[in-house]
Amino acid sequence: MRIEIAGDSALIAYFSETPSPEVSQRIQQTQVALLALMGESIVDTVVSYASLLIVFNPLQTDFWAVKNALVQSFSHENTTASDAGRLVTLPVYYSEESGPDLSALALAAGLSVAEVIDIHQQQEYRVYAIGFAPGFAYLGEVDQRIAAARLATPRMKVPRGAVAIADRQTAVYPAVSPGGWNLIGLCPQRMFDPDKTPSMPVVAGDRVSFESITRDEFLRLGGEL
Repeated sequence: MRIEIAGDSALIAYFSETPSPEVSQRIQQTQVALLALMGESIVDTVVSYASLLIVFNPLQTDFWAVKNALVQSFSHENTTASDAGRLVTLPVYYSEESGPDLSALALAAGLSVAEVIDIHQQQEYRVYAIGFAPGFAYLGEVDQRIAAARLATPRMKVPRGAVAIADRQTAVYPAVSPGGWNLIGLCPQRMFDPDKTPSMPVVAGDRVSFESITRDEFLRLGGEL
């Protein structure tokens, strides 16, 4: 683990050069142990693919104390069931109606549309990070057979709930926004709701699976076309 200063009241720990489910789990373990050690002197932590940003209260602690606690937390060997993250299943209405890039992605991959849908549903995805927008969870990694480069020209408007693929990542757009990922379906589940607690259905370290639903089920669950 490499630790660097990230400001006058923050530091960042790099766990690996390459993200993986094992690295993600180790970051989560370290985060939990660090928060238990440092309590309210830690203002915030931000998990990414292979790093952990720690923001601390400089009136309560300092860089060296946090660094020492971080090293101690990294060495913590107490693995619990929660380290695997919760499994959250998200419903998806896969179709050419709801996923305008589905056919093109299938054609480029040499697969049928049904095969792309099946492959996308066949595995669990790790929430590596939350970013870009509140509730936007970066999920990895999709099967290599359906990995697809970002669009050459991003869309100005991607609908809320759009399920998308870019490279070997997949995600659900939490709100209407610009976007360059390949759209393959729509999810009626809101990924960010500031009026709810918690405001997001997933956090970094959780696992996500996708489950196909019909058009009628999508609409009944509150989805919009």
